[in-house]
Amino acid sequence: MNSSVLDTSAVLAFLDDEAGAEEVFRVMRFSSISTVNLAEVYSKLSERGDQGHKAFLAIRTAIGQIISFTEEQAEIAGALRGPTKHAGLSLGDRACIALAATLGAEIYTADRIWADLDLPCKVHLIR
Repeated sequence: MNSSVLDTSAVLAFLDDEAGAEEVFRVMRFSSISTVNLAEVYSKLSERGDQGHKAFLAIRTAIGQIISFTEEQAEIAGALRGPTKHAGLSLGDRACIALAATLGAEIYTADRIWADLDLPCKVHLIR
């Protein structure tokens, strides 16, 4: 089992060589990502055309495990809506948190607001 989960923001920071990319690279092959977050990554990359598709294929093989969004995760993500609404967390954000909660894993993200929330898992800010 992988001990960390990558948020969309962390993967995009890595792909764009932004601050925190090194930390994401260090944990990437030992990390999981939700299919929901993978779709978010591809949505952003698809705007880049061919280059985005190549990056998507590379990221799929670089991440340790891609995990399908489950009914249990859907329940957790839905339950997080109320407590996180004030912070503006999206369904993708909550799907990431739900995956980490079900795996007992830590999250890597660039979204600073997550550190201020009472979440069911530990959050590592990459920058």
